[in-house]
Order: sequence, then structure tokens, then C-alpha cells
Amino acid sequence: MYSRHSEPFSLARDCAAVLVPQGDAVTLPAGSIGYISQALGGSYTVYVEGNLFRIAGADADALGKEKAELPELPPDASDEDVENLVWEQLRTCFDPEIPINIVDLGLVYECELQHRDDGGRLAKVRMTLTAPGCGMGDVLVSDVTAKLELIPTIADTDVQIVFDPPWTQAMMSEAARLETGMY
Repeated sequence: MYSRHSEPFSLARDCAAVLVPQGDAVTLPAGSIGYISQALGGSYTVYVEGNLFRIAGADADALGKEKAELPELPPDASDEDVENLVWEQLRTCFDPEIPINIVDLGLVYECELQHRDDGGRLAKVRMTLTAPGCGMGDVLVSDVTAKLELIPTIADTDVQIVFDPPWTQAMMSEAARLETGMY
């Protein structure tokens, strides 16, 4: 997946990664040389020795990058403020193979916030994958969970993959269809 826009790197330390699209966890050794082919939403898709890997934003330093800033809410945040921030965070989750966020891809079917007795909130997300056999499903669920749990007042998440209704390209935003040439 090298292109003229890819950025070369050499890993500064051993780094956890996920093989794309299989979803297998691996460790890339320090000194591995490759190219960053996608750097969106705080995570990275890299090309090393003929394979694509996803590196989480928490390991940005291994690539010589800064970690993404944490989301913030004002102290008097309304339910609407929290919901808007939840959707902003969902838009920072990307399929490692497609440079379009999961919201614009049409993968998020539902996002509901519920108040808990302890004052925190539960974020319930129902989402799908572009293909039922995609090995990156667990990785995307983990990414959504981690990014939503960074939001102040989100105390818990319930992120589930569903396949009803089946995803189609028609669920993509107009901008996403233009970006991928699927218009």
C-alpha cells in the first residue's frame, strides 16, 4: 500500500500491531522499516515487508508521532454536548483499509446514551462491518470502546457488531462515496 503520500518510518521500539485484514495481533520489532499509509483518527496503518498493519494511537511514539489529544467537555456539559462529542469520537474511528471514518462509511447504525445511577453515562453502539467475514471487527469494536471511554462522563460502553440490516454502499455518506469513487 505504498503511495507517493506514504511516510517512511523506522520503529523506535517493539510495537504491538494488528495484521490487516486478518485481525491477528503481532509484535513488530524495533528497527522495522516501512511506510505509514494512513494516519487518521489517532491510529496508523503501516506497510512493512509486504503486509499492512494497524498500530494504535497509544503506540504513536514508536513511529515518532505524538499521541492524539484527549476529548474534553465543559463542566456544565448537557446531554446534547456529550452526544455531539460521542459522534465526534466515532468519526475518529477508521477502517484500516479505507481512509473513511466508520460514521461516513455507514457502519454505525445506532448510538444511544443512558444515564447511570452513579452519575456516569453508558454509551450503547450498534454497528456493522463492510463484510461479515472481516477480521478487523474486534479491532474496530476495541477502537470505538477505547475512544468513547476517553470522554468525560462516559463510564461504560456496550459496542456490538450486528448484521441486520446488511451493510451496502448506499449507507455511505455522499462524501464517502465520492472519496471512494463509488458514486
